[in-house]
Amino acid sequence: MPSLTRAEATARRALITVVSYEVDLDLTGGGDRFGSTVTIRFRATPGTATFVEVKPAALRGVRLNDRDLDPGTLTENRLPLAGLAGQNTLTVSAEMAYSNTGEGMHRFVDPADGETYLYAMSFLDDVQRIFAAFDQPDLKAPVTLSVTAPPQWTVAANGQLAARPRPGRWEFATTPPLATYLVSLIAGPWHVRRDSHDGIPLAVYCRRSLAAHLDADLDEVFTVTKQCLDRFHQLFAERYPFAKYDQAFVPEFNAGAMENPGLVTLRDDYVFRSAVTDTQRELRATTIAHEMAHMWFGDLVTMRWWDDLWLNESFAEYLGTRVAAEATRFDRAWTTFAIRRKAWGYTADQRPSTHPVAPEEVADAAQGLLNFDGISYAKGASVLRQLVAWLGDDAFLAGLNAHFAAHRFGNATLADLLAALGAASGRDLSGWAERWLRQAQVNTLRMETAVAADGCWTAVAVTQTAPTSHPVLRPHRIAVGRYAADGTVTRVELDLDPDTDRGRTEVRALVGQPATGLLLPNDGDLTFAKIRLDPASADAVPTVLPGLADPLARALLWGEALDAARDGERPVPALVSLIAAALPAETEVVIAEEVLGLSLASSTATSTRSPATPPCCGSPGRAPTCSPEHRPAVRRNSPPPGA
Repeated sequence: MPSLTRAEATARRALITVVSYEVDLDLTGGGDRFGSTVTIRFRATPGTATFVEVKPAALRGVRLNDRDLDPGTLTENRLPLAGLAGQNTLTVSAEMAYSNTGEGMHRFVDPADGETYLYAMSFLDDVQRIFAAFDQPDLKAPVTLSVTAPPQWTVAANGQLAARPRPGRWEFATTPPLATYLVSLIAGPWHVRRDSHDGIPLAVYCRRSLAAHLDADLDEVFTVTKQCLDRFHQLFAERYPFAKYDQAFVPEFNAGAMENPGLVTLRDDYVFRSAVTDTQRELRATTIAHEMAHMWFGDLVTMRWWDDLWLNESFAEYLGTRVAAEATRFDRAWTTFAIRRKAWGYTADQRPSTHPVAPEEVADAAQGLLNFDGISYAKGASVLRQLVAWLGDDAFLAGLNAHFAAHRFGNATLADLLAALGAASGRDLSGWAERWLRQAQVNTLRMETAVAADGCWTAVAVTQTAPTSHPVLRPHRIAVGRYAADGTVTRVELDLDPDTDRGRTEVRALVGQPATGLLLPNDGDLTFAKIRLDPASADAVPTVLPGLADPLARALLWGEALDAARDGERPVPALVSLIAAALPAETEVVIAEEVLGLSLASSTATSTRSPATPPCCGSPGRAPTCSPEHRPAVRRNSPPPGA
């Protein structure tokens, strides 16, 4: 089956404009199929030809304007359309196959009670398993959905329910323009709870066998949802742009979550069946925030082509973590990001398979999935956080709001976003983007100090290096933290500019001061870079670390110690001694989890390779830095933080 190429998508976009989709699904039949009829209205250059995608079990009928087309012309997933008029109406009727892989219309029979549940997953090019469509992200159009299903079922979709003309029939309001990969619905005897907030209807769904577990956590799920909505409304000039906000916890999901506008789907592992740690609850909260961020970045304004898929996910990863930390009780989400998600990004970026955050070219839709990894999610989010630090939050949000306003319910590119941010900040971002987004691998920031006989610093500097395979130095906006044994903290902010400092930036504010305390580069974790302490600070870590009040600083110091051992720069026995001295005092569950897991990976890696070998984070059966709870079982890394 051919994957749509960028060249084909560009050519088709030049020929046609999709006006609307009217979709009618019949879910009443038994067995492994359902009925699908779609009427597509579209404009075209008269006399031209194109194709529509559909993946039927059986194609029953095709009518274009006033003539029937031969269903036998369907080749794999492409149905040719010739002799187009200026205004066209295409109707395609088919039998579609249910799946049990999360592609298209997923059908699940609950072993707990024998009930059947359906949900639609259209990402990345699977809407054509549900109905015929011009399946590319820049051919957005309003969708009007009607569903026939067993009358005792509940059906929900992207749009609000408009009518129930008879038992077993659901008709939904027309949506704003949607990309085809965002069309979704659920159908079955779902357990549902409803609420509203700030004029927005809310609902959560799960299968009936999990009803008691969802109800036990209902207050937290709705509270987090409302807090995130409020925070996004503070950040963005555009209010939530869709008619309702439903969240369906669905079984056998092949992603962490999916950002379908008005009907977010999440794996029902997030409906906790037993006692869980706050780390797991925080993950659910950041997932909710991540998918909500997509309502603006991805759904309201959609990428033009799959080469900007990373941008969707990086933005949602950044904003999801930020909003969870700022608006919910999970105010230490950046600590989890530093010790877990970012470690995943560092690992991916140091492998031979590393790649730029922003690919230069994605030739076809299938390639859009190849780089769905820690670089697209964690590194991309870290780079955006660094961009915010570099531009300033006010300029960043002004540019983002201008971007939303300019491309509302349309499509945009990375270049469009950079232009909006550049205009708002007054800075040219072309050089920044080239170094950060188009070049792979990670820099190392290392503290270097010199001490006089009187015990004061005569020199303090941050040096920046890059691997010889990717010799790119980058601009960094960072802080250097000075942590004293008595708990006092001072911070010095500085810009590392490789064009002027040639990889060495003096920290003049510390020169002449007593050389006491631990110096932490990238304090606050605002940039994406490996860090190394100066020797005196490294020696002070076992004493200072247990008493640090800031969990993010502790996460950074643990990360530095683990990474230095993994890279063979410090002996593993020193790491073991640090764990014995400091880990018993650790109060953050996620830090304890990751230190224990990553220390095993580090000791395994260093015992089986020479220091010159490229570092490898991971151990058989665990892959600790890959955050498997965020990864899809089959296709996409949608975190949960998902989608």
